[in-house]
Amino acid sequence: MHDLPLLIREHIEKAHADERGRSAHLLLHEGPLRQTIIALTTGSALDEHDAPTAASLQVLYGGVCVTTAEGEETKISLGQLHEIPQTRHSLKATDDAVVLLTAVTET
Repeated sequence: MHDLPLLIREHIEKAHADERGRSAHLLLHEGPLRQTIIALTTGSALDEHDAPTAASLQVLYGGVCVTTAEGEETKISLGQLHEIPQTRHSLKATDDAVVLLTAVTET
């Protein structure tokens, strides 16, 4: 079992201490399923990368923006759950943010 409020606080602190403004921790690795907590400070980003086979992003704290390689932007706010586009994309924190990334890495 994981204490999400504790993890949120812990990883926001770690992100603020990190020169790139981010922190991540793999919570669950069960077969093809992965769940990862990612914290980003305001303005910090994960550069453009490929999408896994299937994935969703739930904002646990703050807010983020997902931008596809084609320039389509989707803002995701606290409490919202959004599917990750099946194209290259980047993630940027619009505020200090913590997200739960759920991904399936194989079919």
